[in-house]
Amino acid sequence: MHCRNCNTNLPDRAVACTTCGMNPLSGSAYCPGCGAATQPGFMACQSCGIALPQTAAPMSDLSNKKLVAGLCGIFLGGLGIHKFVLGNNKPGIIMAAVSLCTLGFAAVPMHIVGVIEGIIYLTKSDAEFYQLYIVQKKEWF
Repeated sequence: MHCRNCNTNLPDRAVACTTCGMNPLSGSAYCPGCGAATQPGFMACQSCGIALPQTAAPMSDLSNKKLVAGLCGIFLGGLGIHKFVLGNNKPGIIMAAVSLCTLGFAAVPMHIVGVIEGIIYLTKSDAEFYQLYIVQKKEWF
């Protein structure tokens, strides 16, 4: 992968560029796959054809989303609200359905899962959180 800010070649799972320190997917100058210069407004790289990440949300919005998802996971984990905050509707529905359809018997294990996920969200750096839960759309843990 190449940094979209400075075109440095990086490992595929890099969450911060070793040269410029930015999130390698938040810039718009270079393709993260092949490193070719990109044109504004294109959804795919003109050289290699891979989908280009769109402009990232401001870090303050990302920090707010991380905080809301983490706190919802800790306090409302059994209902899967934290999943809905991240846009992961299917896992959210699964957690809510398991908690509600078992008349609350499975709510405790679902709440434990939510607490663990909430703590994980809050302990990740903004760059790691963005990469895992916004870009890669990781659904569980």
